[in-house]
Amino acid sequence: MSTSVEAFDTAATPSDGPLAGITVVALEQAVSAPMCTRTLADLGARVIKVENPNGGDFARHYDDVVNGMAAHFVWVNRGKESITIDLKSAGGMAVLHRLLGDADVLVSNLAPGSTTKMGIGPDDLADRHPELIVVEIDGYGPGGPLSHKRAYDLLAQAESGACAITGYPDAPAKPGPPMADVCSGLYSAISILSLMVGQGRDTQRPRRGGAVAVSLFDTMAELMGYALNYTRHTGIDQQPRGMGSPAVAPYGAYPTADAQKVVLGTTNDREWQRLATEILQRGDLAADPRFTTNAGRVDHRDILDAAIGDWCSKHDLLDIQKAADAAGIGNARFNLPSDVIAHPHLAERDRWREVDTPNGPIPAILPPPVIAGFDPVMGPIPGLGEHTDSVLAGLGLGADDIAELRTQGAVGPAFDR
Repeated sequence: MSTSVEAFDTAATPSDGPLAGITVVALEQAVSAPMCTRTLADLGARVIKVENPNGGDFARHYDDVVNGMAAHFVWVNRGKESITIDLKSAGGMAVLHRLLGDADVLVSNLAPGSTTKMGIGPDDLADRHPELIVVEIDGYGPGGPLSHKRAYDLLAQAESGACAITGYPDAPAKPGPPMADVCSGLYSAISILSLMVGQGRDTQRPRRGGAVAVSLFDTMAELMGYALNYTRHTGIDQQPRGMGSPAVAPYGAYPTADAQKVVLGTTNDREWQRLATEILQRGDLAADPRFTTNAGRVDHRDILDAAIGDWCSKHDLLDIQKAADAAGIGNARFNLPSDVIAHPHLAERDRWREVDTPNGPIPAILPPPVIAGFDPVMGPIPGLGEHTDSVLAGLGLGADDIAELRTQGAVGPAFDR
């Protein structure tokens, strides 16, 4: 399915953004830390992604569906410079410390305890690079019985209870998007920006660093706020409702006469009255005391879902949506990813851009924030080790120095596009 994509302004550089002049070093894999640093890169920060010379970020190899590149990788790694360093070598670690000496932020999501074993844990860096903001993303956070465990998005979602309230009672499911990874990355970016803002306001003291720890499990526990509150105060584990909600009713997806699905929801008693009288033409339902309050509608949701489903099955999607809009009832079309790629609301609002990659340009959707007077940088996707030589040269290393590091195996081979 084709999509009209406007080429992004090639004049845009990291110096154009609100984070111009900020340098971020990333020891990252998969999604959580890369989402954090991509967010900063889109805002103009320089992000130097340190990768293992032997394959780099393992997300590069999940699949090859995007012009030979992995869909996950191109999603969360635009606008970064890739440098390959063997951090198990003394020469490679020396290069990393030179990078950190010029950096503002270090972001990592390595296995639990890895940075401490490498001598670059938060306490180590506070002594050697006191002005550096150090962010570590892990599975469960320090100090608990699960702290030693590796964790991925699915594992954190399962451990936090999110899978138990997703899907159906006899078929629990993981939420489709990687919520633990993405939200942990965004919480990390928020933490970095908050430290920068706080330091910027303190003009009487020199800039200082800071340590931030974000865990996938803690992030998911926060996102589970409603469910945890409900269960704590009722003793009831709510069951997953598929396309519905355990909190409000009616609320769900209903097949239409033209073989599509409409999603309708009410969030208060006034909306329910309008849905019953203006759309369903069911004054009897509006007057029924069982449905007067949301609590009653939740208790009798099966009756309401049957009535709404019967009505929707006799009307086309467009007619249902027109009626719902006229009555002030929230509604949506149930879309597949292929529908969203061609979605007119994205096209008419010019939400697609073209991003360069080592294998040719690809379409990418703009990040959510629309900041007046600023176009997100949305730089190219880096090839593995593409910027090793230029980054090392920027640290003051000459060609002979770089060649010696390669001889030692401290850095990866020269990039060949």
